[in-house]
Amino acid sequence: MRTDLNPDELGARRFYKLLTSSVVPRPIAWVSTRSADGVDNLAPHSFFTVACVTPPMLQFTSVGVKDSLSNVRETGEFVVCLAPEWLFEQVNATGTNFPAGVSEFGAVGLTPEPSAVVAPSRVAESPVAFECRLERDLTLGDCTVVIGRVVHASIASDVLDGDPTEGGLPMIDKLRPLARLGRNEWSTIGEVLDITRIPYGEWPGHFRP
Repeated sequence: MRTDLNPDELGARRFYKLLTSSVVPRPIAWVSTRSADGVDNLAPHSFFTVACVTPPMLQFTSVGVKDSLSNVRETGEFVVCLAPEWLFEQVNATGTNFPAGVSEFGAVGLTPEPSAVVAPSRVAESPVAFECRLERDLTLGDCTVVIGRVVHASIASDVLDGDPTEGGLPMIDKLRPLARLGRNEWSTIGEVLDITRIPYGEWPGHFRP
């Protein structure tokens, strides 16, 4: 048995809650921006993913027009920082609707760190930061998809298993990323499963009824 729902009949707000309780877990873009007046802003966005491989691009969605989107449109730059488990309370707190003239860095006790290429600050306490320049933004209904080209990456050396120029990668148990669920729920990485894809040549007979 299934429950069938029509988005128009259910209503936008209730269907939004249904979507965000079903499309889970969602990674978090902890987006740092700077206003044209020089005020740093920091906010979590859970509609977030990689948009392109070559050139490298990231995307996040702004629901409505908030400070992150306004600042990106004004300056054309932003930084995506990793939202780690040990900063759970601060990540959540940066989602508060502070006035535009208030920097979330100072309000929640985080350290703004100068970026290498762009003007917005990085979160010094976060182990990963991707500095981005706006590639384009796309308005869809009441939301805007923001796509940025990654122009610089800064990763804490102690979360890497080797030199990235020689294939070293971040270790998930060191990153400890947070993810967003539905309601007021969040999650941590939990159990990590490791499996390789099945080559087509080995496919016949791999799965049997």
